[in-house]
Amino acid sequence: MSINKINVDLAERQYDIFVGGGVLSSAAEKILPLLKRKRIAIIADENAYKFHGDSLISSLESHGVETKIIITKSGEATKSFSSFEHVVEVLLEFGIERSDIIIAFGGGVVGDLTGFVAGVINRGVDFVQIPTTLLSQVDSSVGGKTAINARAGKNLVGIFWQPKLVLADTNVLDTLDKRDIMAGFAEIFKIGLILYPQFFDYVEENAIKILGENGPERQYAIEKSIAAKAKVVAEDEREAGVRALLNLGHTFGHAIEAAVEYDETIWRHGEAVACGIAMAARYSKRIGALAPEKCDRIEKFIRDCGYQYKLSPRTGCGDYADEMPQPVRHDTAGISIFNPQAMLKVMSHDKKNSGGKINLVLLKDIGNAYIHKNADVADLLEFLKEECS
Repeated sequence: MSINKINVDLAERQYDIFVGGGVLSSAAEKILPLLKRKRIAIIADENAYKFHGDSLISSLESHGVETKIIITKSGEATKSFSSFEHVVEVLLEFGIERSDIIIAFGGGVVGDLTGFVAGVINRGVDFVQIPTTLLSQVDSSVGGKTAINARAGKNLVGIFWQPKLVLADTNVLDTLDKRDIMAGFAEIFKIGLILYPQFFDYVEENAIKILGENGPERQYAIEKSIAAKAKVVAEDEREAGVRALLNLGHTFGHAIEAAVEYDETIWRHGEAVACGIAMAARYSKRIGALAPEKCDRIEKFIRDCGYQYKLSPRTGCGDYADEMPQPVRHDTAGISIFNPQAMLKVMSHDKKNSGGKINLVLLKDIGNAYIHKNADVADLLEFLKEECS
């Protein structure tokens, strides 16, 4: 597959995203022009480093670049104050300078942690994103949102810090399992639901190929998603307007993740987002914003792709059962693990909220999302009770 370039136009802070098979093997050629000295720090996810570290390191070292590798554990727990402190101390001991470059090598967790570290160490060091999961390639590596988690919720401690370069090698996706691909696919079809109805038509028609094959359909979907996010970021870098729409499904999804204490063996982020999108569609229908037939179409698509689309136990897949991955079971012995009051509390800490009121990203139509401000808390709690029953 070809390698294509997408630009994020932020005036003097613009940067390029290279997408395609084999990007990793030529990483050094694209990173070297950014270096003031041939010395670089790499913060790597243990799995990404295990499968692809040799390719990255050999590319850099063949050009005489000294590398310092900091390996982090996989999983959401790495986005913590303790991990942040550890990485900062190691980098300072390494002698990181403001003119140096830090590489984030792995999925969204490593990208978020690295970006936050880069943005605050020495009051700001440039960094490069090398995302190795579908989720991070189409979403978290683009746009400069960085954060770690707090007890009150996800991504509540962070800054906006744009990368200098993003290298998204689609070949590395061959080492991912089906759940990882599905987690990333949620962020792909989300783009269609928010802004581009024709793109949703495309992913609906080509879902089986995008999920199952590292072919042209998947690369097109990846590039379209990245280009759409790049456009939104250029218009609204700090999430004051249209960029907030990219959080469709996330307010509900973060509450789902909190309910299982961010245990990715139970719910991965993208799975929670997919279910959260279905919940957002159902709530949009409940308040009269979304036509019932449109809600049914969205819900059916999410179910047929194999996602858990409801919180109630033992919900399963639909028409694509023989071709799609089997849905993940997020319950124990058929007993729901979700509490509506606890979910509402998590949702009350969402970053989109203002004035103590809960704001939600909802849908008026496929391809037409909006910010529903000051949600009726009593009605939202009743909705959550029905969802959790």
